[in-house]
Amino acid sequence: MPLQHKKTFSVVLATGLLLSFVGSLQAVGPDEAKLKNSRQQGIKFLSVTQSDDGSWTSPHAPGITALVAHSLLQSGVSQDDEVVQAAFTHLKSHLKADGGIYDVDSSHRNYETSIALMAFQAANADGRHNELIQNAVKFLKKVQWDEEETGSKADPAFGGSGYGKHQRPDLSNTTFFVEALKTAGVSSNDPAMQNALIFISRCQNLESEHNTTEFASKVNDGGFYYTIAAGGSSQAGTTPNGGLRSYASMTYAGLKSMIYAGVKEDDQRVKAARNWIKQFYTLDENPGMGQQGLFYYYHTFAKTLAVLKVDEFEEADGTKHDWRQELANHLFQVQKKNGSWVNPTDRWFEGDPNLVTAYALLALSYCDPPASN
Repeated sequence: MPLQHKKTFSVVLATGLLLSFVGSLQAVGPDEAKLKNSRQQGIKFLSVTQSDDGSWTSPHAPGITALVAHSLLQSGVSQDDEVVQAAFTHLKSHLKADGGIYDVDSSHRNYETSIALMAFQAANADGRHNELIQNAVKFLKKVQWDEEETGSKADPAFGGSGYGKHQRPDLSNTTFFVEALKTAGVSSNDPAMQNALIFISRCQNLESEHNTTEFASKVNDGGFYYTIAAGGSSQAGTTPNGGLRSYASMTYAGLKSMIYAGVKEDDQRVKAARNWIKQFYTLDENPGMGQQGLFYYYHTFAKTLAVLKVDEFEEADGTKHDWRQELANHLFQVQKKNGSWVNPTDRWFEGDPNLVTAYALLALSYCDPPASN
């Protein structure tokens, strides 16, 4: 090769390496100014819609108030902010002698207490809520389905948590239960966590030593569905052979909960779930459910990928995504002028802008570059 050509080649090579190096240093995630502005608009909206009694949406829906309070704290609002303090004063009015935090007429005691516990823990840097949190953990363990309700560990309902009104546990409630315990510092080896893992594993479409239920082999795609209890049910419906269809929000929730319960990344359950989400990466819908539960999905999607420490999501076909940037940019686009978010497909209360704005803010809290988390 002539010397001149060698020099040219060296310059091109050096330039390419430099660009590659600079690219590798570039932080993943959205534009920080846009992210900050979006959060501020969401926070402003929620500060205006809070009721005089400190609640959002309804004084009889402490789950929504707790979710909103948690989202504000995760978005950088101080635990001593008057809006947050008013919310906690309201939540304490739902504190019961059994340690639960729920409305007196509620059939959502596990859900409401789990969400409230996470909110109080997020405002517990100085230990001011230690006793309340410890009592809430005790309550949650009491309402978990164990042998007292099921008679045996072999019962499909064993280890799960539910709303109460359906008289059976489900995966959504169980994942809130697991996250609440994790947040409160409960070990993954704790019997309550391991019992929950038994239920969670049985809600996965994966035939294994952990799942020998009648549905395990009918779909066998590694995804998760709503519940194995009481004959089994999937919000996404059934397959022609009677299988329970997997869908995204439950698959991300189930995967995240397995990690919280100490399941390792090389476990076949985790591998199968990760393979499922690689097949169905999208922000256009909640795969398997369309527009239903979309913002619940965004929140769970973001939290799960953060827990898995994924910076660049790779689909099954090799397509790579800066998921933080893509999710944040999508949420920026669908945010309303008043700072709120809402789902036009109003199922599971996603027509309520307070609830949905909380989901969106929580999702955005995982969109900071990894070094900032």
